[in-house]
Amino acid sequence: MPRDNPTRSDTWQVRVQLDGGDIMEVWDKKTGGEVDSEETKYYPGGMLDPISLGGRKTVGNLVLQRLYDLKQDHDRISYLIAGAGKRGIGIGIQPMDIDGVLYGKTIHYDGILKRVTFPEVDSEASTAALLEIEVTINGLPTMI
Repeated sequence: MPRDNPTRSDTWQVRVQLDGGDIMEVWDKKTGGEVDSEETKYYPGGMLDPISLGGRKTVGNLVLQRLYDLKQDHDRISYLIAGAGKRGIGIGIQPMDIDGVLYGKTIHYDGILKRVTFPEVDSEASTAALLEIEVTINGLPTMI
């Protein structure tokens, strides 16, 4: 059966809010944030099949990347460095339709800035300079 509204990985908007205030515009790449669970199995006697008992939910860290902008990012680097391991981060991820119009509710994550990675430097390359942050997630994502 054909799908009515398929989407692509480039039709999403990812926004970051630092400490409930300063917004760091749109980010280009997102990995992680998966909701998983621990697996607990019980093995009864008599060689019977195992019984799944389920387990606690876990959320993977989010890693975000974007093109390093001198005015937007370089002036905030000391803020990000100081915030590693303690600064609160809110992340909103929302799909867009094929015309770039936001669709539906935002998937929202709250967490703590874990890592800041500055662009790689190579005098012989002309690739995009990317800023990367990793966020440890608190709780489950919500829809807002």
